[in-house]
Amino acid sequence: MSRKHEIPTISEGAGVRYLHFGTEWVQGAMWVARPAELVLEYTSQLMAWLLFLNPARGQDLGLLGLGAGSVTRFCLKHTPHRLRVVEWNPLVTSACELYFKLPRPARLEIAHCDAAEWVADPKQQDTCAVLMVDIYDGQARGPVRDSVEFYQDCRGVLNEVGVLTVNLFGAHASFERNIRNLSQAFDGRLLLLPQIDAGNQIVLAFKGPKLEVSIERLLARAEDVEKQYGLPAKKWARSMLSRTENAMLVI
Repeated sequence: MSRKHEIPTISEGAGVRYLHFGTEWVQGAMWVARPAELVLEYTSQLMAWLLFLNPARGQDLGLLGLGAGSVTRFCLKHTPHRLRVVEWNPLVTSACELYFKLPRPARLEIAHCDAAEWVADPKQQDTCAVLMVDIYDGQARGPVRDSVEFYQDCRGVLNEVGVLTVNLFGAHASFERNIRNLSQAFDGRLLLLPQIDAGNQIVLAFKGPKLEVSIERLLARAEDVEKQYGLPAKKWARSMLSRTENAMLVI
């Protein structure tokens, strides 16, 4: 399917700079004075894989959708890993460099192509410990790529043990379709974080051996993540545990 490159537009208020595509929908945001901090709650939730996975230094992180570069800046500051970003629109990358303080260290790789084509490329198979997916256009009608085949290819990009996080709209017509397709691609191994006020809902999908995490272990890991990364990980852990009556979280 052919898609035109949308022209990014910028707005700013109360110390926060926003990226749009000519609509009211926010595609990303940055604290002007603190560019490596995450402004939007859903962008911090995309990092919820930290509760379950601590990739080795030599493993890569993947990100589909650059947005305003928020997750990219955060990962570059707080992790030692190579970050492989896929962004359909080169104008977004240019806007991030001009207005959103996007650094370009050697360990940041940005590919300008369709995310569906990138994950389907055999060269990308088994290359990332983590894949974070946040791919919307200016109309924000749901992810622009969301088929079973797309999510199966995302699973293929992950290493033998890996975690995918994806940004969905919980109250949107696309949500149930995405959950259905993700569940099929990942054998039902999903965890959902609660929908936030803006409507975003982050889903985690798991690849590898069955995961059994005790309540104590999950809460201890959440405390470590909160201290190291400044993310509200204990809140995430409590929301996950509220959905189970067992002593173990089994995924």
